[in-house]
Amino acid sequence: MKESIDSTKIPQHVAIIMDGNGRWAQKKGAMRVFGHKHALAAVRDTIEAADDLGIKVVTLYAFSTENWSRPADEVSALMEIMINSFISELPRMLQNNVRLTAIGDIDSLPRGMQENLANTVEKTKNNTGVRVNLALSYSGRWEIEQAVKNIAKKVVDGQMTVEDITQEAIASHLNTNDMPDPELLIRTSGELRISNFLLWQLAYTELYFTDVLWPDFRRQHLEEAVLDYQKRERRFGKTGSQIKS
Repeated sequence: MKESIDSTKIPQHVAIIMDGNGRWAQKKGAMRVFGHKHALAAVRDTIEAADDLGIKVVTLYAFSTENWSRPADEVSALMEIMINSFISELPRMLQNNVRLTAIGDIDSLPRGMQENLANTVEKTKNNTGVRVNLALSYSGRWEIEQAVKNIAKKVVDGQMTVEDITQEAIASHLNTNDMPDPELLIRTSGELRISNFLLWQLAYTELYFTDVLWPDFRRQHLEEAVLDYQKRERRFGKTGSQIKS
């Protein structure tokens, strides 16, 4: 399938809502946490495939603000899995030149998770390969709320005027201010919604939904999504004839 992909039309930023871990586990007669543990293989394969394709940024919706309302034992298990993955995956990230970053309300995460995340971010900061951007304790509305508060404070302090508040100024106050907006969003498990993810950034993003549950997601599924993306005409409000002229 990779041979069918146009290397000149690769999305530079792909966002992924990794959905279906719990259902995957339940289908196997196991606890939901079993699915979360087996999701790491999908993350590895997807990151390596993205790097091979030339995708520059992959943003993974790892834990939403709303996920805090899940059963306490599941949340605790998720935190432990992520902490362990920061430690166990660091050698692989260094070997593969992967850079790790994170967005979201990082201060709300457990102290141990914050420390391990910061350590991995620091040790991979000079890597020049694919950037893996984790959305942790994140929601789009929370992000926009924080941006509005920061801009309002600057107006009150005289650092900005109301006239300075443009779309570009708002974007510069978002967590993703140093990366392009996603050209492609992938959601697994058959759900057809964006679940409070990158609400500002997805304004012109192509949406791709697949019934594949996240623990089963592999290289070929990413390639299928990219191939589907390349068949679409991205008009940004213009007509098809304007784009082709």
